[in-house]
Amino acid sequence: MSIGTLWPTLVELLRLELLGAVLLAVVCGGAVGLERELRGKAAGLRTNILICVGATLFTQLSIDLADVNGDPARLAAQIVSGIGFIGAGTILHSRGAVTGLTSAATIWVVAAIGVALGSGAVLEGVGVTLLMLFVLRGLGWFEGQVRRQATEATISVEVPAGDDQIARVEEMVRSCGLEVADMHALPAREGRTMVTLTVRGKAHQHDEVRLQLLRATSSYRLSINE
Repeated sequence: MSIGTLWPTLVELLRLELLGAVLLAVVCGGAVGLERELRGKAAGLRTNILICVGATLFTQLSIDLADVNGDPARLAAQIVSGIGFIGAGTILHSRGAVTGLTSAATIWVVAAIGVALGSGAVLEGVGVTLLMLFVLRGLGWFEGQVRRQATEATISVEVPAGDDQIARVEEMVRSCGLEVADMHALPAREGRTMVTLTVRGKAHQHDEVRLQLLRATSSYRLSINE
């Protein structure tokens, strides 16, 4: 048997094509997972590799099991719904804040990369991996810059009772350039009033208003929740 006829036989027996897809899934999933690991996320290196490899293998098996008369999309389609359970587990809700949305979305796209590799769309899978790394790393920096330009915080300051004191706090906040989205005052204890404001503005404006309120002789207690 010549080498020309032996090689296709070896490829078929050893499933080298499937092995190559799995190894590429390790590389693509590992690249995304490493970025997540460096950011200290729970869904890191091993998680993303396993998801990408599993999606690749499931897709290839669905194609093999479907043969001629079956539908190769049936098994692969379950990956889309099944990966949602893992993604939902990374989303946390605490004290009115939602975290883990980016990790959940990353898991979803990593599974899609695995499906692409398992179906033979190597160029698409590798291309999306590179695009993901750009979005997570490059746009992450850009998003941080945008957030520093416009942030929202809740400021609570305890002052002596009196409309003039409440008006003074509001004037002080506005003089720093912050937008007051909401404001209300409630009695704190005898002779004191707790003024709570929801403000929006740039990071340096938030810093300035904090110093102004802390330096105000009439303020007693100050707390800020961002």
